Amino acid sequence: MSAIQNPTNANVNTKPALHGVKIKTRKSQQKAQAKYEPIVFRDSILKILSGAQPDNFEEISQTLDAAGNTLDFRKYGETLFEILLTGGVLAPGGTIIDDGAQRSPFSIFSAQDNIESIKKHVEVFDKLIRQRYKYLQRSFEDTIKNLLQYINKWRSEENYKLATAIGLFASGQMTNLNFLTILFKEHLVKEGLSLQFVTAVFKAYLGEQSIEHLGGSLKKAGIDNKLLEFFPPNKRDEEYFARYFGAEDMKQLVEYHSQKQRNSLKEQTIDHVKEMLRNEGTSQEIVVYLKQRIKEGNWPENDFVQIVWDALMQAVDWSTRPEMIENQASRQIKKNAEILAAFASNPKSEVALLQKIQIYCHEDTRLMKHFRLIVKILYEKDVVSENAIFYWYEKGAKPYGKGLFLKQMESFVNWLRTVETDSEEEDDEDEE
Repeated sequence: MSAIQNPTNANVNTKPALHGVKIKTRKSQQKAQAKYEPIVFRDSILKILSGAQPDNFEEISQTLDAAGNTLDFRKYGETLFEILLTGGVLAPGGTIIDDGAQRSPFSIFSAQDNIESIKKHVEVFDKLIRQRYKYLQRSFEDTIKNLLQYINKWRSEENYKLATAIGLFASGQMTNLNFLTILFKEHLVKEGLSLQFVTAVFKAYLGEQSIEHLGGSLKKAGIDNKLLEFFPPNKRDEEYFARYFGAEDMKQLVEYHSQKQRNSLKEQTIDHVKEMLRNEGTSQEIVVYLKQRIKEGNWPENDFVQIVWDALMQAVDWSTRPEMIENQASRQIKKNAEILAAFASNPKSEVALLQKIQIYCHEDTRLMKHFRLIVKILYEKDVVSENAIFYWYEKGAKPYGKGLFLKQMESFVNWLRTVETDSEEEDDEDEE
């Protein structure tokens, strides 16, 4: 009699299948694989670059161009630029992973310590990004932002090369200077690293472009008025700024910064005077305030008197009817003549004031026909002398509507000459 088989015995060794359930070991393996994927990419790009001659930059460009066909530049863009900038892949904390792998034969850090070598390296980046893989632009900028956090981890010569390259990148419009705000970090500023870094950036930039071009980039980045913030707190003043960048042979940057500071002080001064006038401050109070400002800004009086004029005129509401403009201008000048007189104390300042009024009336056509009236009031209020008026009329008039204003002033100037001649004759008679 044969044994009866248990129907379940046939599947006794079959393991149950858990459909839809993720196994933890598989998930951890995926994480481990993901963690080292940049290293795999690094090894691949290093292998490709090792076949190119280190100083043959055209060959390196062609090699990188071809590498994009086989390697995932889109996914590993930041890893790519970490390698091309520093020679390796960054570990958390900013150091380069040291696992025995060789550094890239091509990188900014491996460039020779001179501007010509760094320029040739920068050209490789230009060809890679702007001429071939434009989608890498974002990864390129993000990598630079990340690197700037760790300039305290790099050697001084590596920082110099990176800063010089950034100056060249920005001057060539490959990127902007927004990421320099990373250098406002307190520990980088305090150690003086931020100042050293931006000095190299600005010097490289100015080697290629004008101070006006750099100024435009700084303004676009929102740091044109924040240059002092790169200096350690105990050195954050105008005098040290001028000495430091003067010694670095960047006097054009010193002048640019000084002009920015003067413009800022000018705007603050005008706004405050307008506020004082609205609050019916006395002429004496306004003069005291303005004398403080001229001292703080170290302005020549002939420049400052023009700022005073702007402040007084901007305080006027010119939205009145056209036929009222003359009375409004006359009233404002008579009321505040004492303020103008305080900063027109010599012939040079008086002529500067007349030139400013000429330009102002030329730009505001509503006042153009009232130029003669304004000058006459200033003469009567002893703000400007006849000698200043004569000089302006004969030599000092600006091109702005010059013919129109000279013709307008002709009869008044002739009258002044008559008065002056009569006065001289009376003095001669008194002497006799």
